[in-house]
Amino acid sequence: MTVNYELLEKQLVALLSDETDLLALSANFVGLLHAEIPRISWLGIYVVRGDTLVLGPFQGLPACVRIPMGQGVCGTAAREAKTLRVDNVHAFEGHIACDPQSISEIVVPLRNRDEVFAVLDIDSPFEARFGRQDQQGVERLCGRFVQRLSDLRPDLTEFI
Repeated sequence: MTVNYELLEKQLVALLSDETDLLALSANFVGLLHAEIPRISWLGIYVVRGDTLVLGPFQGLPACVRIPMGQGVCGTAAREAKTLRVDNVHAFEGHIACDPQSISEIVVPLRNRDEVFAVLDIDSPFEARFGRQDQQGVERLCGRFVQRLSDLRPDLTEFI
């Protein structure tokens, strides 16, 4: 099942356009993506707090609250400032098993002024769930989200 990322981007822009509270924007961003991206089990934001990622708005089962920078898929994506798409997290060295049902994962760093201030984490119980089209689509959605946040608050070092 493919996602129409172009349509989802239009929905996101409309959803974010009238709100100014960054927490509300973040919650709706997560809610929309969770509702519209099929075959996933968890989707959320981890926020950079010093050398730790701290759980932010999410949809799914309770999750790890703190992830050390550079550890697991999320911490590695944040430290390297690049998207990680992992077909089987159990083969990822240093994987942090917040949800034993999770098999594949994509983590997109959220950057403002070339600094990572958070990551978007999406988990799936299906191996190799995320392909190149998903990566490009989710990265584009994250770009729109970050642009809206930075329009409201140019310094996003502690956005929520």
